[in-house]
Amino acid sequence: MRKEIEFFFGLGSCYSYLAFSQISRIEASLSCVFTLRPVSSVELMDLRGRSPFRGAPLSGQYQWDYRRRDAEAWASYYRVAFVEPKPPPEDHRLMARACCAAEVRGALRRYCEAMFEAVFVNNESIDAEACAAIAARIGLDAWLFRDAMSSSAVDQSVTTNARRAFERGAFGVPTFFIDDRMFWGNDRLVLLEHYLSHKHS
Repeated sequence: MRKEIEFFFGLGSCYSYLAFSQISRIEASLSCVFTLRPVSSVELMDLRGRSPFRGAPLSGQYQWDYRRRDAEAWASYYRVAFVEPKPPPEDHRLMARACCAAEVRGALRRYCEAMFEAVFVNNESIDAEACAAIAARIGLDAWLFRDAMSSSAVDQSVTTNARRAFERGAFGVPTFFIDDRMFWGNDRLVLLEHYLSHKHS
């Protein structure tokens, strides 16, 4: 039986994008499956009552120039494309809602992949119309997708994902849970792989 890994991520997070780029490889090599949980990272941090991105950076790791160089280095290491994204949409839940709308249509992973590509490869600006256009690119009906994206059920899914992450102890994205273990950050993927290969091989 393949081990399940819950993967909480934000669509505007460069480290979530970088981690997402590796999950298919990890699934194939270690016989596991990632369950995708798109969240608004702003909502998750609001649940915690604090954000390291508000006000002056708490440490050097939160300075934007450092984060850009670090993300570029990881992208080079993974051999994936990366561009610094455009400013995120004002509605911090929009991209998570779009992904949950795609989940309703049975296309969560394909949509997340297309959204990450739009943001971190093609450098597109994201708004509600862009979300619908991305849905159309992967073969979803744009009208049905718009309806789903604005539905109360999808809105609740975004809230549920953030609350589930918070209640399990997550304090940022990307965060992975397997068994009773939590791994936070793209750079912890190597430790996640080590855990999988030694505990569940």
